[in-house]
Amino acid sequence: MTANIRPFKSIMPNLGVNTYIDSSSVVVGDITIGNDTSIWPLVAMRGDVNKIMIGQRTNVQDGSVLHVTRKSHANPDGYPLIIGDDVTIGHKCMLHGCTLGSRILVGMGAIIMDGAVVQDDVFIGAGTLVPPNKVLESGYLYVGNPMKKARPLKPEEKAFLVKSAENYVILKNDYLEG
Repeated sequence: MTANIRPFKSIMPNLGVNTYIDSSSVVVGDITIGNDTSIWPLVAMRGDVNKIMIGQRTNVQDGSVLHVTRKSHANPDGYPLIIGDDVTIGHKCMLHGCTLGSRILVGMGAIIMDGAVVQDDVFIGAGTLVPPNKVLESGYLYVGNPMKKARPLKPEEKAFLVKSAENYVILKNDYLEG
C-alpha cells in the first residue's frame, strides 16, 4: 500500500493490470480500476460512501475529482460512479455519482452530476454542466451550461473517441517503463 492508494473502513481499491496512478493522486476506498487505465496528477477519487468503478483503457486527467453519493432511505442505492471502457476524462473535470458508458470524451472542466447517464459514443464539450438525472443519448455532441444536444457526431469524431483512449494507453506505458 502507498500513501496515495489507501483503504476506507478496510475496503482497499482494486487495481487492474498495467494501471498507472500518479503518486500525487489520491485513490481511497471502494474503487475498482480496470486494466490499462491511467490516473494522472492531482486526481482525487473517494469511494467512501459508495463505490467507483472505472473500466479498461480509460484515462482520468490532471486535477479531476471523482466522488459518489451515499445510500439513503429516499435513494437506497445512492449514486455510485460508474465509468465504462475507452473513456477520456479531461483536465479538471468533476464527476459525481453519475454513469458513463464507453467511448466518451469529457472535455476539460466539465461537470457531470448525480444520477446523470451518458450513453456510449458521446462528446461532452469543455466546461459543460450536465445537471442531475439527465440522459445524454449515444452519438451526439453536448455543450453548454446547462448542457444542450448540439449535433450528431461525425464518423471521424467517433473514431477519435477510441484513438484518444489508445493514445493514453501508450503514454501510460511510457510512464510505467520510467
